[in-house]
Amino acid sequence: MEVLRETPLGDTQDPFAAPNAGVRRLLRWAREHWLIPILLLATVVRFYDLTAAAIWGDEGSSLLLARYSLGGIWTHAAFDVHPPLYFMLLHGWIGVFGDGLLAIRSFSALAGIATVGLGVSLVDRLATRRAAIIAGVLLALLPTAVRYSQEVRMYALLGLLLIGATLVLVKWIRRPQRHRYLLIYALLMTAALYTHYFAVLAALSHWLYLGLIRLLPGYRLQHLQRKDWWLANLAIVALYLPWLPNLIDLLQHMDALKAGGDVGWEDPVTLSSLPSMIWLWLIQDEGEQLPLLLFVGVPLALLVLAGIAVARDRSVNHGSVLLALYTGVPLLLVFAVSFITPVFIERYLTAYALGLPMLAALAIDRLYTGVRVLAVAVLLSLLGGEMIGVNANATVDRNDQFNVMVDYVNRHFASGDRIVTSDMLWYLSYVYYNRTDAQVRLFTPPTAGGRSTRPNHYGFGTLVSDGVYLDRLGDLPKDSARVWLIGDLDADVPDPFQPLPANWQLRDQVQAGGAKARLFSLQAPNAAGEN
Repeated sequence: MEVLRETPLGDTQDPFAAPNAGVRRLLRWAREHWLIPILLLATVVRFYDLTAAAIWGDEGSSLLLARYSLGGIWTHAAFDVHPPLYFMLLHGWIGVFGDGLLAIRSFSALAGIATVGLGVSLVDRLATRRAAIIAGVLLALLPTAVRYSQEVRMYALLGLLLIGATLVLVKWIRRPQRHRYLLIYALLMTAALYTHYFAVLAALSHWLYLGLIRLLPGYRLQHLQRKDWWLANLAIVALYLPWLPNLIDLLQHMDALKAGGDVGWEDPVTLSSLPSMIWLWLIQDEGEQLPLLLFVGVPLALLVLAGIAVARDRSVNHGSVLLALYTGVPLLLVFAVSFITPVFIERYLTAYALGLPMLAALAIDRLYTGVRVLAVAVLLSLLGGEMIGVNANATVDRNDQFNVMVDYVNRHFASGDRIVTSDMLWYLSYVYYNRTDAQVRLFTPPTAGGRSTRPNHYGFGTLVSDGVYLDRLGDLPKDSARVWLIGDLDADVPDPFQPLPANWQLRDQVQAGGAKARLFSLQAPNAAGEN
């Protein structure tokens, strides 16, 4: 029942015929253009302070990889932890719009906005117009989606592709004779697999959904048995075959990725990690400081909402089951796998978090027909939580960002100065902001036992040439007069540059964004002795 799809009111020829004619025209406009304010809301929260936060290490790696030719991106992505499509698209985007911070982050922001529109369209086909509007507002404000719509990474694009594929799947289920839907589905799922390896979890949820609606009581949909469905998935496999050898090679060299810190860096999961992930999605905080009853109660309440959405679904295609599987299967499967190999990372699951507000919208819509007060209370509670998360994302001090420190170095740089960063993540960020002619170096001192700490050629290491590495400060060119050392600001982190040569004199320092730049002048050893 689509309670908000009333027949539009007709225009009156006499402007004085009814005192509320203007109100009625406004209501009619709202019914006909209801998606516009939702997309405007999504746009405002994603573009607000889009350039406030500095580029961080992972974003820097995206930009370094995007500098290569398309062939180079294919080659280097084969040694990275993510497939190549996003970096290829970013390469083209930069070619058109440049590499300014607003331009490069707009790519993800626009993908995030489009995802909201697709999510609204999906719910509109599964339930009432009211449910679609609620879903649109909740999707527009979903904090984890907003956050990763503001980063130069592939997560917003992945959400767009997967929600698009899910929408097309629903269209095909309703009209299986329309083979073009399966063609679009195959292209979107292939693109998603070329964007992030976790896209396979969406394919799994789609297969499970088709299996369940074949078995559920009532009118059993037999789409799982259709030849065209199997052919579409064979097409996905065929399109992915060119990349498959690279994926197999990457899996065989997992130890190399772990050694470089590109995987396995996440803390081991505990039972509390599951509710913490839900809190991260909702308020951008793990919630560990919350009272236990609240910490556990809210995720359980969301589970109840999902149960209501599924239990009260009277549609033939059981769309609420699809959304429940789309969010629940990846969440629980990645959580379980993380007890073996920690991969329970918010950004890897953000595309699947998109199903949560849509499920909640279905439940609220179905509650509204019976218990309106409860439905409104649930909606307001979810909106309140999301606003907390959106505010947390927007709380950025522009004066305490990494680029502030790099800009200071750029202004005070003298010809012949050397720049050395202490670790890979600082290096990846620094390269983007560097406006000097100096080659930024990465300090890789050997261990006490003499073992090299240079990254291997997997993960981030594939982006860095051997000439960037600096094993010893004494290996700097002999004519060096001044050196900028870039390292952590945290006093609890040991200074990796220690011990410094005795003839180095500290001349200047600046700190911002968790990093510190120190300028040293290098005196000749005999001059140091004279002093």
